[in-house]
Amino acid sequence: MSLVNKFSLACANHYRLTATLNNCRRYSEQKKHFDIVVIGGGIVGSASARELLLRHPTLNIALVEKENRFAFHQSGNNSGVIHAGIYYKPGSLKAKLCVEGLNLSYKYLDEKGIKYSKCGKLIVATSRPEVSRLLDLYERGVQNGVKDLTLLDSKEIKELEPHCNGVQALWSPHTGIVDWGEVTNSYVRDFVSMGGQTYLNFKVNKFTEGENSEYPVTITDCKENTIKAKYVLTCCGLQSDSVAVLTGCPEEPKIIPFRGEYLYLVPQKSHLAKVNIYPVPDPRFPFLGVHLTPRIDGRVIVGPNAILAFCKEGYKWSDVNITELKEIIKFTGFRKMAFKYAGFGLKEMMRSFLMPLQVMQVQKYIQEITTSDVERGPAGVRAQAMAKDGTLIEDFVFDSKPGSGAIGSRVLHCRNAPSPGATSSLAIAKMIADKLKDEFKL
Repeated sequence: MSLVNKFSLACANHYRLTATLNNCRRYSEQKKHFDIVVIGGGIVGSASARELLLRHPTLNIALVEKENRFAFHQSGNNSGVIHAGIYYKPGSLKAKLCVEGLNLSYKYLDEKGIKYSKCGKLIVATSRPEVSRLLDLYERGVQNGVKDLTLLDSKEIKELEPHCNGVQALWSPHTGIVDWGEVTNSYVRDFVSMGGQTYLNFKVNKFTEGENSEYPVTITDCKENTIKAKYVLTCCGLQSDSVAVLTGCPEEPKIIPFRGEYLYLVPQKSHLAKVNIYPVPDPRFPFLGVHLTPRIDGRVIVGPNAILAFCKEGYKWSDVNITELKEIIKFTGFRKMAFKYAGFGLKEMMRSFLMPLQVMQVQKYIQEITTSDVERGPAGVRAQAMAKDGTLIEDFVFDSKPGSGAIGSRVLHCRNAPSPGATSSLAIAKMIADKLKDEFKL
């Protein structure tokens, strides 16, 4: 090794050592005792920590994230759509929170100067049999309070989106797009500016009941660092079931990870979709289907498919965790669901390997798109909560373990914050803060 190379290596090692010592020093300088610790630095956890500090500015609150940055998983790997609330059952909590969340989101984005586009959404019926389902969606959206929904005929579709073909469509002008990862980080900045404390690279490994009566819950990470809390809220997304089990809660609802893979339209074809173009959902299948979405960076994504990920954070086929995969396969609910939707699942897997099959899905709307017009794009993993009977859980699930001392009575798990969690995040945060007020008598 040359002298120059040895010097470079020594500098690199010195830099890494200095960085490690600085991280340790920062940890040692951080507060270790908190009134509330929020675990999970995705959009729901960040919004909830922010809302709690807005309501209780005198409390010491920490936000804990196992990765080296916030919005690392679902919150930073999604289509970026601001949903209007059309699809959900009238009167349901999901419908209420989505409509409320959309209004709160646009107000927040304007206040913070975060870039977004209210580009709208077309839900397109491409055949006569789909029209009746489209009309049902229209009625559902109206009942949910979605503003300015309009039914368009084929001519009006062309006037709005010249390259799109359809028999009839539902137009939602208030659907938009934004970078939800940027929004999450803005929530975190708000939280910190109000005095909140953040911990990154803190992977929770254990909860114990400590001797300190004022801060009875001790939270330990994989490196044996600890923080103490009076109360704990977990919003752990893909890891929500694993974290809940650490406090003695049951495994169910089980999180089954489904990867959604997107394609990009090549840049010179981005003009083909100026608005969100969605299919009419088929009630026989559990997922929405392939759609076109313009992104805030100017690219247009096509997708996603929906295939089983081989681990909870499996963004590629090569991402495999044998232990997690075995747990998924042995779960009764997954086997029942897989058997029920075997044909659907096989088609989704084929679309993953063969781009022309995915392109065929969008050619129903824009015929001129060909395989040469697309390239591999990003992927996200959806935390799908599932019951033991194979039912996909679409409601909010909160869990604790009453009667089990400090850990049970002082830890609340948000085990499922279903899509559209990002759009609804500020509304969900309000609901969670209300729930914590009741649970913990804040």
